[in-house]
Amino acid sequence: MSTEPQTWPFDSPPNVACFTVRSIVDGVKPVLMASRDADDGAWQFLTGDAFNKTEAMLVSLKSMVARDSTLLQLADLQPGWMAWRERPDAPWSRQAEAQQTEG
Repeated sequence: MSTEPQTWPFDSPPNVACFTVRSIVDGVKPVLMASRDADDGAWQFLTGDAFNKTEAMLVSLKSMVARDSTLLQLADLQPGWMAWRERPDAPWSRQAEAQQTEG
């Protein structure tokens, strides 16, 4: 039995609202893309497929982690960044959403 306290690794609280789609919530499709909005740091967990806005849902960050513990690997994802993977057991790739610098 572990005596270490369980710490929340995200800089967002467990109950923060996240955008996702019904097919992920229903367990039909996996999370293959995640992003954080640059302006407010809001989380989005998506399938990587096109979706109808009627499929959009708001759920807690904690509930998304409960559905897919590999999302813990994205706890350090900064606002303005995105991550994606080919399949649920593949490693995450990351990049800033705006890779261009203005000079």
